[in-house]
Amino acid sequence: MILAGFFASALFLGLLVGDWMYFIRLTPDAVRYGCRVAKRPDQWPKTELSAVRERFTPNGVLMLPHGVAWFYPELSQIAIRPQYRFFSRRFRTAWPVKGLIHLSPHDQALGALCVKRIPWSSALITFMWFALVSIGSLAFIVQYAMEGGFASLGGTLVGISIIGLAGLVLTFGLVTLALSYRLEDTRLMTVYDELRDTLASPVSS
Repeated sequence: MILAGFFASALFLGLLVGDWMYFIRLTPDAVRYGCRVAKRPDQWPKTELSAVRERFTPNGVLMLPHGVAWFYPELSQIAIRPQYRFFSRRFRTAWPVKGLIHLSPHDQALGALCVKRIPWSSALITFMWFALVSIGSLAFIVQYAMEGGFASLGGTLVGISIIGLAGLVLTFGLVTLALSYRLEDTRLMTVYDELRDTLASPVSS
């Protein structure tokens, strides 16, 4: 039984690491991988699609101060993500964000729709945690009420305390999720702004 639990834990950890490793790749097969969480429409003035290619290497890569961009000319798309280092001193959360920018030419501007994604493992684990806490707390309260827990003043106070504790746990989880996503989204938008400024600046001879 212990051995089965060990292999299950190792398999789960391997799937988690594999999901993250595939998520941070910017290859054509992995660029659309991840759970879509948001999108940001934008306009890049004085930027032409034909001039975008000049900013990238022959392999389509552009290194930025805080991240990397990968251009796919046949799809008119640019994938971006912050730099991820395993031994970085920067704090990392469980919800890293990457973006895929869809480009569309307009009059004297370039339309850019940035689709943001997080790893599937992060999305699924977060959903399972909230579902487990919510359903577990609700089931306990219903069972507590059916057993007459709210029949007395003392039991009612205990029930209210349990409800308050469950609400506190859920609130803490929501705050943690919101702050973590905001931090990772800020890092992605920093890379996005660096890319936008680089493409808008004149090409040096």
